[in-house]
Amino acid sequence: MTPDEMLGRLLYRDGLMLVIDKPAGLSVHRGPKGGDSLEDYFDVLRFGLPRMPALAHRLDKDTSGCLVLGRHRKALALLGKLFKNGVIGKTYWAVVEGGPEADEGRIDIPLAKLDENRGWWMKPDPAGKPSSTLWTVMGRADGKTWLTLEPLTGRTHQLRVHCAEMGFPILGDNIYGTAPRTGGPPLHLHAREVVVPISKNKPAVVTTAPAPAHMREMLGACGWNDDPKTEQVAASESSTTSP
Repeated sequence: MTPDEMLGRLLYRDGLMLVIDKPAGLSVHRGPKGGDSLEDYFDVLRFGLPRMPALAHRLDKDTSGCLVLGRHRKALALLGKLFKNGVIGKTYWAVVEGGPEADEGRIDIPLAKLDENRGWWMKPDPAGKPSSTLWTVMGRADGKTWLTLEPLTGRTHQLRVHCAEMGFPILGDNIYGTAPRTGGPPLHLHAREVVVPISKNKPAVVTTAPAPAHMREMLGACGWNDDPKTEQVAASESSTTSP
């Protein structure tokens, strides 16, 4: 990724935080096996500060969309507290195989690690940590459903496990869904919007990430209006050029 490409993914900027549009297929940080990561390109996002920004939370490698960064240690501590307390709103778009019969609902399935040798992989477990997700049907077509997903808790792989366990796995999920390990469609999961009450005296910051290229075909089939002007307006309403 070039510096210009990284800057082109900036959705929001103020004195405390940045929100960037994470591309699918790139890990947010370097794993134990090394390799390319999004963090490798954060230096261009310093905007005059002595340190480059750091991750305030995580997104899966294959998930795209809104990713929040703290610009300095004090901001990171504040954002960490907001995420931990569950006051940051997150809305995801997903295209799933099949779909629920109802138009909206809630999933309450406790989750736990699959085993210590599987890293981040999770499983439904009555003795696991409470995990809740709200879902709403946005459109349906050809055996696929476009959902908005709102995680009320922040468990690893929560949305992927919840959808799979309910019988409508996310399209392209090669861990919990039906996609092959290699050669299948990309994961159709996108962090569409994040709402961050970063200031006590100002309204919460609402940032929206445009629909990624790899999801546009299926979203369009399910009724999404593929209008570049609409996406540009959403992006411009989310952005700012504060120091």
